[in-house]
Amino acid sequence: MSIQFNPRSLAIIIAITSSLFAAAGCHGRSDRAAAASVLTDTKLVDQNGDTVVLSSLRGKPLVVDFIYTSCPGPCLRETAKFANVALRLGSDLGSRVTLVSISVDPEHDGPKQLLDYSRQQGADEKGWYFLTGGPGDIDRALAGFKLSREVEPDGSVGHLASMMLVGPDGRLVREYNGQIVKAQDIVNDVKKTLNHS
Repeated sequence: MSIQFNPRSLAIIIAITSSLFAAAGCHGRSDRAAAASVLTDTKLVDQNGDTVVLSSLRGKPLVVDFIYTSCPGPCLRETAKFANVALRLGSDLGSRVTLVSISVDPEHDGPKQLLDYSRQQGADEKGWYFLTGGPGDIDRALAGFKLSREVEPDGSVGHLASMMLVGPDGRLVREYNGQIVKAQDIVNDVKKTLNHS
């Protein structure tokens, strides 16, 4: 016995099947979007000794880099680049945009070291957080950015050259090579993000 569908029945079956797939697809996308936030609920400590939960920084675009205060050169250049970004952002820094520098050497960088470093680099500005915490906290924070730190047997740490622009929703907008990106390019991307939020 053969089963026959008239064209109308076939059209209804196709429409129902398509709508089910579309609903499943939309649901999957929203789950992925929710899971895509790079800002974990990790508690860190800023240069003033205040607790900062990374996820609490959602709501404004963030530009994030990864430094340590005893770094012989690359971190100083990245911090100088961030200072240039801060200068170009002007009054938007703090009010509409946040800068975040996370230490990858929490074993040696406490709030005092980060405050001294920020002052020495002319980077002690409202809206710019220098963050540290326990080694496990830093590892969890970095994992949100899909990064990990390398600690050598002698206790020295490897440098992470990444800089990241995070949207107000906590999702990654753009990743940069911190050694070659220009401050103005970061500022341009931040302004685009502000215009779309």
